[in-house]
Amino acid sequence: MHSSAIFLIEFGAIILALGLLGRFAGRFQFSPIPLYLLAGLAFGEGGLLPLGASEEFVAIGAEIGVILLLLMLGLEYTASDLVSNLKTQYPAGLVDFTLNALPGAGMALLLGWGPVAAVVLAGVTWISSSGVIAKVMGDLGRLGNRETPVILSVLVLEDLAMAVYLPIITALLAGVSLAAGSLTLAIALGVAGLVLFLAVRFGRVISRFVSSDDPEKLLLVVLGLTLLVAGIAQQLQVSAAVGAFLVGIALSGEVAEGAHNLLSPLRDLFAAVFFVFFGLHTDPASIPPVILPALALALVTAATKIATGYWAARRAGISVKGRWRAGGTLVARGEFSIVIAGLAVTAGIEPALGPLATAYVLVLVIIGPLTARYTQPVAGYLTGRFRRARAVESTPIPAPTREALEPVDDSSVGRS
Repeated sequence: MHSSAIFLIEFGAIILALGLLGRFAGRFQFSPIPLYLLAGLAFGEGGLLPLGASEEFVAIGAEIGVILLLLMLGLEYTASDLVSNLKTQYPAGLVDFTLNALPGAGMALLLGWGPVAAVVLAGVTWISSSGVIAKVMGDLGRLGNRETPVILSVLVLEDLAMAVYLPIITALLAGVSLAAGSLTLAIALGVAGLVLFLAVRFGRVISRFVSSDDPEKLLLVVLGLTLLVAGIAQQLQVSAAVGAFLVGIALSGEVAEGAHNLLSPLRDLFAAVFFVFFGLHTDPASIPPVILPALALALVTAATKIATGYWAARRAGISVKGRWRAGGTLVARGEFSIVIAGLAVTAGIEPALGPLATAYVLVLVIIGPLTARYTQPVAGYLTGRFRRARAVESTPIPAPTREALEPVDDSSVGRS
């Protein structure tokens, strides 16, 4: 009974604090995500007020938060939209991998951590946070923007790539044989392909099955189906986020609209819990020793993500403003990076890899909402100043007039 009371007090304090922080962020018109993370640091291990009783519930709530964020993202688009975007944007996925995975691998090799750690850190720096980005786009009201499908295409390509990457990295860390690793990879690819096929081919059937005039029944069926598919996908070595996203795109029409309206409050609640959970598992004392390499890596890969988004949006024919918005939105890293680093820490590959990844993600998950909001205005301001300076430099100096060239008779100067 006593532990139940402590749990209610702790969890109630967290929710109340999140609500107050959200109101504070709304008053000054910026994303509350950095404040949620700082709250997690304050309540976590080594923080000002460590929690105990509610930590397990917060962990489950955080996982549900990521699933709901990706489900709501999937509800914005149909299966045909997804397939057409993937067909046209796959080169952006290759550019994304090249620009963002190589800096992580290079940093690991520079620090002398070896090839396996290089593959791990490459994944940490490569994958953007779908959860953070979905929340930021919703906060900024950009889900209907022209550049949003480009952003989603890059995120989906990354999430689908995780179906290949995670089995490979798991096999490398475990040191399993080539045959066992190949079997795990084949199962993961098969499951991802099957779920995508069902979503594209039988989306209307799934929507009819889920459809209900009763909001309560619709909420229960959609939420239950999403959690079921996400759990099965994760059990079969495919990301739960990918499963939830594909459930979202499988639903269409009135079902998608009704589910969106019903699930929005739940998404906001559990998404906030996710960001707090991330902070809870970050010991502030572990950050200072690795802050310099983490900051250097964060600055480099923030720039490469902006370049990735700009290139992908330009290729899709988006305006210059939309290109900068796309690049700035992709900067944040989050849940996948932490999962990848956690696998390496559990395997005991490199003790400093975990704190470095945590500091790196913490920096970018705080900077990410800021770059999403301000990259385009800052780029526009700097571009305008550059153009004005070029215009001044290229303006021809007028030739002197005849009168100006004639000698001045100053004999009368000073005479009265």
